[in-house]
Amino acid sequence: MLPASVTRTPDTRRRAVVDLGSNSVRLVVFEGSGRNPVPIFNEKAVLRLGRGLQATGRLNEDGTAQALTVMNRYAAIARAMQADPFEVLATAAVRDAANGPQFIGLLQARLPGVPIRVLSGEEEAELSAAGLLCGIPDAHGLLADIGGGSLELVRLDRGRRTNARTLRLGVIRLSERAGGDPVRARAIAEEDLAAETWLPEMAGRDLYAVGGAWRALARIHIAQTGYPLTLLHHYTISREEARDLAGLVATASRRQLEKLPGIPRRRVDDLPFAAVALRRLLRLTGVRRVIFSANGLREGWYMRHVAETLRNEDPLLAAGHEYARRFARDPALPPALLRWTDALFPDETGEARRLRETACWMSDIGSRDHPEYRAEQAFLRILRQPNIGLDHQARAFLGLTLALRYEAEPEAPFLQPSRPLLSPDAVRRAIILGVALRLAYTLSAGTAQLLTGTRLVLGARLTLELAEGTGVFAGESVTRRLDRLAQTLGLDATTTLAA
Repeated sequence: MLPASVTRTPDTRRRAVVDLGSNSVRLVVFEGSGRNPVPIFNEKAVLRLGRGLQATGRLNEDGTAQALTVMNRYAAIARAMQADPFEVLATAAVRDAANGPQFIGLLQARLPGVPIRVLSGEEEAELSAAGLLCGIPDAHGLLADIGGGSLELVRLDRGRRTNARTLRLGVIRLSERAGGDPVRARAIAEEDLAAETWLPEMAGRDLYAVGGAWRALARIHIAQTGYPLTLLHHYTISREEARDLAGLVATASRRQLEKLPGIPRRRVDDLPFAAVALRRLLRLTGVRRVIFSANGLREGWYMRHVAETLRNEDPLLAAGHEYARRFARDPALPPALLRWTDALFPDETGEARRLRETACWMSDIGSRDHPEYRAEQAFLRILRQPNIGLDHQARAFLGLTLALRYEAEPEAPFLQPSRPLLSPDAVRRAIILGVALRLAYTLSAGTAQLLTGTRLVLGARLTLELAEGTGVFAGESVTRRLDRLAQTLGLDATTTLAA
């Protein structure tokens, strides 16, 4: 039986959420209700509602005036896109400000019928964790979501959430508490974090960094190191790299910060305090690496509207299923391809099989592209598309595999960004699988029915068995591609007829 995410009718329903934060307000419109969120619209306005909150206890007046205008626009966009539900989630600045209820009253008058929720710190942390787990369901370590007004911390034990906490360590709040002095901010952050006595238990685990200020740090690191992808989601660095990056940013002058490659100009004032908070967390927890995530509160909100059966799917395989639903000419072929290629990978690990299965589901991705460009289009589509279920190594493996499935040469220049992301063994597996898929499509014409008349047998040589009377035969193109697959395996090839 095919997975529901392959056979279900395309869903074009739209849902919209506004994240009304201490630093910015953002509208995201999602389309569909599949396992992996598909944002079709994303707009942000930097209002800094939380500026001055530490001193006055009130929302910034300029920010609130702008917010009313921006929220009118967001409501109009949601209506025009026919998004239902449309909901507003307000976070730290609004919940902590003395005039927060008054501001919400003004919003409700402007947006009649639109649900506006002021999240508690625990609710904000829970939604952030749900968003992270949407893309990394087995996350094991510490979620740290930094905003303008607060820092949310959640302990993750193989995807199970505990110890949801919120601290007054958002970048705007920390800056104001420290009087704009990063040195004073260190002592404040250390004192607040030390009160969370469970944090040292995170030693040796991962730190999942959520929030725009920390993603800005990741962007700097990507630019400094010449990393082959500029995607922030799933970008991973070691503890030592994170410590050095945070130390550099926390101690740099404004002029020095402005000269750093990749730095977002609007984040220059905030970044030293984001770096201080990160460095204190690294020191206190002893985590082994930092994984940056583009998922957070908004994706957590989206997952609340997804059927439980879909929420429980593997996000990587769900991405493969979605591609098959959109592009595959025969949705029954991918499971047959998985079985057909089993013989080529006798010592395969569970994670390697998971990637191979996803590649089989994605293997018809170029069916509607121009033949001259299928290989490169397939590679770039996988490497750069926004699907949350793919980490950087999965993107590189799948992109390389599918480019080779469309007969790219392994040393083609456009494939080079994949090489630094993969081990030699992963490159070899991608080449074998890509060449095998090309042979399978040549034999089967992209149909499961024809593929069932063939079988690969791996022994002292690679044997292709063909059943008579099934419409498959060893013509020139089949023989050539079988020989290439055998050469990749270091074997000779032969073809036999099976009764």
